[in-house]
This record gives sequence, structure tokens and C-alpha cells, in this order.
Amino acid sequence: MHLILLGAPGAGKGTQGSQLAERLGVPKIATGDILRGAVREGTELGRRAKGYMDAGELVPDELILDLVREALADDSARQGAIFDGFPRNVGQARSLDRILLELRRRLDGVVVLDVDDDVIVERMSGRRTDPETGHVYHLVHNPPPEEVAVWVVQRPDDREETVRHRLTVYHDQTSPLIEYYEQTDLPVHHVDGTLPIEQVQAKILSSLNR
Repeated sequence: MHLILLGAPGAGKGTQGSQLAERLGVPKIATGDILRGAVREGTELGRRAKGYMDAGELVPDELILDLVREALADDSARQGAIFDGFPRNVGQARSLDRILLELRRRLDGVVVLDVDDDVIVERMSGRRTDPETGHVYHLVHNPPPEEVAVWVVQRPDDREETVRHRLTVYHDQTSPLIEYYEQTDLPVHHVDGTLPIEQVQAKILSSLNR
């Protein structure tokens, strides 16, 4: 099964995508993860990407697409993949269609995790990270123990102004993907992303008849 997960930053795509990939026995393809993996492994594509990343520049779509093509060609992706954070725009969506066509595959559906912006801001701006362990807490939902609370930090990309900017970018560039896919013959499933993690997963599986 080839499935796209869409939703704003902080909507839960990473968590749901990982659980879904494990349940379906297919890899999760998240462009951030495969970028870091390619750089860490020192592949040719990874070396090319590192040059842009070190310079603080966006990695070009062409390189991202090459990495996605490489990930899909791996034996682990023969039965499908869960796309998390990709495609990010309509142009990438059309390119993904072409890549899948080259591999004689097709998308099976799209899942949209619906979460209001204010909920996203509360979720992300409340996160605090333990710099020693990398463990992530939340000031309201999962507060750090007293002995840890004195040194947890807020990551720059979790600050409210940064989160709201990311949401603006999402609505401008990525939200149109929902309309794009709704105009195709692909099934587009909307799931309430504010529900508990287990309920969200159950609703996704139910929508997929799994």
C-alpha cells in the first residue's frame, strides 16, 4: 500500500506514520529522515544534499525526488510505503506520480489529519526537550519531573512565533495538496487528529478497511 499522510506540523503525522508503517510492514518515507540518513551514510545523494544543508539552503526538489526514488527502489518498499511530509506541494505530487508510474506502482490513498491551528500551537509551543537525553516533555500533557524541569529547553522551532510561521507556510504551500488529491480518483480520508493516539490510528485503519 502506498499512502500519503497530510497534516500541519505537529498534527501527529510522524507518530501515526510510524505506527501505520509497522502495522502494514512497509517503510515510512519522511524526506527529513532520508536526507539525514543519506548524509550519515555518505551516499552520493547524501553528499550533494549536505552541501545545501551546511550552507543553510533548502535542498532542491530535484534532489529530494532522487532520494524518494532511491527509497522506493529499495527492497523494503516493494509492498508499498507511507509518505510522511512528502509531497509538500502540487509540483512534488505530480513528480511522485511520475516516479510511481516508472516503478509500475500507484498511490492507494491519502489520509489528512485535521487539527486546528490553535491546538497545533498549544501542542508545539508547550514542548520542552531534555538536552541530555533528547526526551521530549509537554508543560501541560506530560510535564517534566522536578529534577529535570530546571534544565529542559524549548527548541527554537517550537516557539509560538516560529510555529505560526510554519503553519502559514503549510496553508500556503501544502494545504492545496488536499484539494489537488480530492480532484483525483484517489480516496481522501479525513481523520480527527485531536483524538488520543490510539483512536487516531484505529480510525485511519478503519478508513483503509484494515
